[in-house]
Amino acid sequence: MKTTKKKVAIVGCGLVGSTTAFSLITQGVCDEVMMIDINKERAYGEMLDLQDSIEYLNRNVVVRTGSYEDCGDMDIIIITAGAPPKMGQSRLDTLELTAKICKSIVPPIMESGFDGIFLTISNPVDIVSHFIYKLSGLPKNQVIGTGTAIDSARLQIYIGQLAKVDPRSVHAYSMGEHGDSQMVPWSTVTVAGKPFFDVIQDNKEMIGEVDLDELVYKTTRRGWEILDRKGTTYYGIGTACAGIVKAILNDENRIVPVSTLLEGEYGEMDVYAGVPTVLNRQGAYDVLEIHMTPGELTRFKESTKVIREYTQKIMEYL
Repeated sequence: MKTTKKKVAIVGCGLVGSTTAFSLITQGVCDEVMMIDINKERAYGEMLDLQDSIEYLNRNVVVRTGSYEDCGDMDIIIITAGAPPKMGQSRLDTLELTAKICKSIVPPIMESGFDGIFLTISNPVDIVSHFIYKLSGLPKNQVIGTGTAIDSARLQIYIGQLAKVDPRSVHAYSMGEHGDSQMVPWSTVTVAGKPFFDVIQDNKEMIGEVDLDELVYKTTRRGWEILDRKGTTYYGIGTACAGIVKAILNDENRIVPVSTLLEGEYGEMDVYAGVPTVLNRQGAYDVLEIHMTPGELTRFKESTKVIREYTQKIMEYL
């Protein structure tokens, strides 16, 4: 009997990497998780702690430490290593140091014979994903960033609170940069299939006046609000990353707003941005082009302009 094990490696064993590993293990997403970190003692400690959870879960997931040379047979490699922004910085301010870190990681992984999928969490995620795409030489569908997946989840929380419904009944995307320039195509937002604008119109007494720009601002700032209070984010992004991995490994054809290379979609070329994307065993299988109003498309292009500007800067480090 031939069996195929699902293997995932995580590069970077800080709070984001270890929480992502914990989400993968507790959900039984894969058969093996390999922890890699420049701090080998930290990686080993995380491995031991994660192994201790197996007894009380519904399946055994093999957890081990490894090195870049061990990545040849991995299905997915999650890159969490990077330079976290300091107080007063934006995600874009970490660009140079994160580029140097990526250059120390990606080439040795490729030398191992790796031909799977890179999934990037490291910020600025759209730009770093493009950099890894160039460094690796892999097809575009095999290099993905978490993009606006977590932003869209945050947006759905705020809309759900307004409409007093489960956020999972809200269908809404934040798109473009995982950062301050992201936008929301409000004309496509629905609550259980009902256009959000109709929900507002039909429930004025309950909902009141809705400031759409304020909702977008709150969505973009939620990560910073968490950072200000506890130092960094990890539960949300770790679980979102596990959801992306699950969609890929289980060949789900699930649509998630991840960062992928645009080649003509939305009139954009050679730029990574958060857009609704079909995920399956091939990675970023296809981009779903939703119909936006002219104003929404303009805001999307303003966001990709920001991404493109900083992408050009990071390419200087190739």
